[in-house]
Amino acid sequence: MSKHLQRELDELRHELLALFGIVEQMIAKAFRALRDRRTDLAREVIGSDEDVDAREVRIEEECLKLLALHQPVASDLRWLTMVIKINSDLERMADLACNIAERAEALNLYPMFPIPNDLQAMVREASTMVRHALDAFVDTDVKLAKQVIQADDSVDDLNRRVIAELQELMKAAPENVEPALHCFSAARHLERVADLAENLAEDVIFMVDGQIVRHHGAFSEG
Repeated sequence: MSKHLQRELDELRHELLALFGIVEQMIAKAFRALRDRRTDLAREVIGSDEDVDAREVRIEEECLKLLALHQPVASDLRWLTMVIKINSDLERMADLACNIAERAEALNLYPMFPIPNDLQAMVREASTMVRHALDAFVDTDVKLAKQVIQADDSVDDLNRRVIAELQELMKAAPENVEPALHCFSAARHLERVADLAENLAEDVIFMVDGQIVRHHGAFSEG
């Protein structure tokens, strides 16, 4: 690999890590806005979206330029193709954070509506998955990436319990229908954030080992 390509790959890595940091903060704030009914945090999240969009476009353009100019092979080619995918997933995570923030704002109109405990547990689980997926990428930690993939089942279980509880709340009183629908939407977005964290973890495994694990059961412990 030429020194010029190595320098540009290092710069690209720094740009991607900066995007990681922004998106992680957006998700954390969106979760807090939902959990603590913080309208101010919700608005901060929504206000960050344009910056993420601009960074996502810049990173993709840089990847395409490097592919065209240097025609990398082997691990460098694999890394660049994964960066394109991860970059897109991060932008989608940011969009979901904005969606959660919007639901948090809407729920503030119903201060007496009880947010299900399992929804708050989903927030904790999904947040941990995102953080660990990012750490796995930064440290090229395959073991941690596999833990992220395994954690997705827990979020899915919590999502089912949230839906069941919200259905009961809606049956109990008509005035619960609208806030319950906002909670249902937030849960759906949280579940999707967890799915994207799982995708990121799968990308890490492919980037490090060249192993495709998209359909579960493709790896064993250790």
